[in-house]
Amino acid sequence: MQKPIHRSNLRLTFGKFYFTIKRHIKWRTSGMKFAIQNHTPLPHQHHSHSTPLYRQLKDVDMYLQQNKVTNLKIAIPRLQNVTILPGQTFSYWKLIGRPTKARGYKKGMVLKSGKVTAATGGGLCQLSNLIYWLTIHTPLTVTERHRHGYDVFPDAGRTQPFGSGATCFYNYGDLMIKNNTPHAFQLSLQLTETHLTGTWLSSATPTHKYEIYEHDHIMKSEFWGGYTRHNVIRRRKLDLSGQQIDDEFVIENHAIMMYNPFITEG
Repeated sequence: MQKPIHRSNLRLTFGKFYFTIKRHIKWRTSGMKFAIQNHTPLPHQHHSHSTPLYRQLKDVDMYLQQNKVTNLKIAIPRLQNVTILPGQTFSYWKLIGRPTKARGYKKGMVLKSGKVTAATGGGLCQLSNLIYWLTIHTPLTVTERHRHGYDVFPDAGRTQPFGSGATCFYNYGDLMIKNNTPHAFQLSLQLTETHLTGTWLSSATPTHKYEIYEHDHIMKSEFWGGYTRHNVIRRRKLDLSGQQIDDEFVIENHAIMMYNPFITEG
């Protein structure tokens, strides 16, 4: 990987404006059929997962996580019971809309150029991470997914492979999912005092299940002085009796590490 390129605030501002407008044009002219909410629950569960709302993170104020929960409470109703019919596409940001202060969003934690900072609407990546993780356990097709180019925190407490999430930044860093199956899929979300839970429901019973695993993981010291991390996420496709049918590529990840991976535990 090449050494990170520093870009001026002016270039970043104009770049953000350009890509935001480009995304709005794509939504309006692409011909995609987008998923919408349908509050009639579908009967069959495909996959469910929960993630904790609060973590002890070094040098990160807890108020940012508390604000994140507020932001999640605003965003979740926009995604609750969204149903993807066959041929339709789920767009994370098209459904949620711009996270602004006027809509009640607060400053939560965001990662920018490998550093933790605060921004309005921060913390919504937990929701996109969860939806992506759920989706790769189903036959739905992820057509757009982004990951941070920086690995900011060590693996302490990690329960999922590195690179198995999906970051989001309004609106051009979207998470888009297409339903290429003959059955409808519906997203169900719950927010408790301690956890965020998501489930993909469907109009048909599951015929397969999936096991996600990491392959070819490596940490490297780069010539320009930093460390990088790389891996491949794959999944085993199993029948309901547990017999393997296929082994599928999911995504390849590359990130610049913001900590020394070879420091021994004190």
